[in-house]
Amino acid sequence: MLDIEGVTLSHDDRERLTNPLVGGVILFSRNYESPEQLRALTEDIHNIRTPELIIAVDQEGGRVQRFRQGFQDIPAMASLGNLYGQEPGRAIQLAETIAWVMAAELLYYGIDVSFSPVLDIGVPVNQVIGDRAFHRDPEVITRLANGWVRGMRKAGMEAVGKHFPGHGSVAGDSHHVMPFDNRSLEDIEALDLIPFRRVIATHLGGIMMAHVIYDQIDEIAAGYSQRWIEEILRGQLGFEGVIFSDDLSMSGAESVGSYADRAQAALNAGCDVLLVCNNRKGADEVLEALHGYENPATQIRMIRMHGRPPKDATDLLNTRSWRQAVELLEEFNQQAIPADSGDFFE
Repeated sequence: MLDIEGVTLSHDDRERLTNPLVGGVILFSRNYESPEQLRALTEDIHNIRTPELIIAVDQEGGRVQRFRQGFQDIPAMASLGNLYGQEPGRAIQLAETIAWVMAAELLYYGIDVSFSPVLDIGVPVNQVIGDRAFHRDPEVITRLANGWVRGMRKAGMEAVGKHFPGHGSVAGDSHHVMPFDNRSLEDIEALDLIPFRRVIATHLGGIMMAHVIYDQIDEIAAGYSQRWIEEILRGQLGFEGVIFSDDLSMSGAESVGSYADRAQAALNAGCDVLLVCNNRKGADEVLEALHGYENPATQIRMIRMHGRPPKDATDLLNTRSWRQAVELLEEFNQQAIPADSGDFFE
């Protein structure tokens, strides 16, 4: 899964996206100008290949929302966690409603997947996660995340939980450093793995790995670890969906060597889809190194990630259900407890 340069496809973009190794595109803020431009871009991408390339984006809400102007304002997940402490039932219902708005709007403009929800534990030690997490209590995370997944699936979009097996309990930001988690497997199972285990048991279409080394379990990062992917995630937790690497351009991904080495290590460990973003040379290195690679099981899993909007979605913005859901979202945004108020970490 590769990124592209701008708000339209360049010649180089088109050439890369026709490579049979490429299964999808991830979009960023630089690829967005307006809803109309986005629709034209997604149609262009989808017309490149049959079956269509899957188009993904990080549209979690709060700090991580790539499309803003002209899109609904999605709150940080911690604001739902704060509400849960006062009105649990309303918080769960709002999680479902807001996720439906987020997913339905993306599908309307041609996006197949939003990489959400965040299933990490929200503790103050990790500011890169911080208010992106629903809560610090894994039980609360599970209830809100299951509501979020229901909303996404009701809209016609599969959910992708992240960052397995949990990025919330380490201080380092894997975009810039190689984080280490020194806890035992028993400690991780008793906290970080709870939301993953329980949301997988309900339904989860995809999971994104963490670029973190849990050195009591394996000496290499989780995204390169057969122990974490094949033994624990596939074996013990019974996950059957798509496993995405996090971006192989991140500092936390550099521990095994070149781009080609990273790609091969992730595939050998059991990842289905490799994200290679913001580095054209690195993307080309991966495409060259993996020439001829095929994985029928991955192809079958990826088919399920295509967006499936309902038949009436072509008139989404004029439907009563859309207007009512947006009203609830706007009301919540006006009344929500600020996610950085401190209540979230209590």
